Order: sequence, then structure tokens, then C-alpha cells
Amino acid sequence: MAITMTPAAADRVRSFLANRGKGIGLRLGLKTSGCSGMAYVLEFVDALNDDDEVFDVEGVKIIIDAKSFIYLQGIELDFIKEGLNEGFQFNNPNAKGECGCGESFTV
Repeated sequence: MAITMTPAAADRVRSFLANRGKGIGLRLGLKTSGCSGMAYVLEFVDALNDDDEVFDVEGVKIIIDAKSFIYLQGIELDFIKEGLNEGFQFNNPNAKGECGCGESFTV
């Protein structure tokens, strides 16, 4: 299954990378956290690890480690603006449920 990103998300990531002035892409990963068990992690990548999978999506390199990849296959990364709030939204077909606050999910 492919990793996808909306044009809005790609534009936002490109803007962040340009403002940062360095980096080869964006790491999408997971950590154990929250009420439901897993939370998404986004961070800039300056160097690849041996177990990284690299996807070129909308002209942006998305890097996912092998451990996280099994839970992120088919995910779509979006960037949403609603009033004064804005942020990345994760549309993960593997997620079976989310906690009430939306900070974590379960597979």
C-alpha cells in the first residue's frame, strides 16, 4: 500500500524544510503513548537510518522506519486549517480506534 499526501500537506512540509534550510525530508513514525497506545511522530530528517523506507510523495521525501511501516501502510497525510486551528491530520486505514482527545490510536 502506498503512502500519500495531499497537496496542502506537501506544500506545508516544503515550506517547513525551506525555512529550516536543511533536511532531506520528513520522518513519519510512531511512539507508544496516550490512552489508545500509539501516537504519530513527525520530525525532520538530515540522515537516513539503515532500516528506513523512503517514499517520494508530491515531491517530498517521506521517511518511515521499518518498525512503524507495518502500521502506516496506506496512510494519507493531510494539512487542515479550521478557523484559528491548523495542523497535520493522519488518515490511517490501519487504525481501529482513537482516544477521545484524538492524540493516540490503536491498530
